[in-house]
Amino acid sequence: MNHIRDFWREEDGVGVVEIILILVVLIGLVVIFKSQLTSLVKSIFKKITSQSNSI
Repeated sequence: MNHIRDFWREEDGVGVVEIILILVVLIGLVVIFKSQLTSLVKSIFKKITSQSNSI
């Protein structure tokens, strides 16, 4: 019986819930700003490609 009470008093599971909430927020931001992020990544790769050819 003491094991059950100890299990309910543990707060280690709170960290898991916090991580899941952070991931949900990050995924939501990626979905909302998908087109802006895509264009940013494409421009960064274009600059990397053009500058690597000059080396």
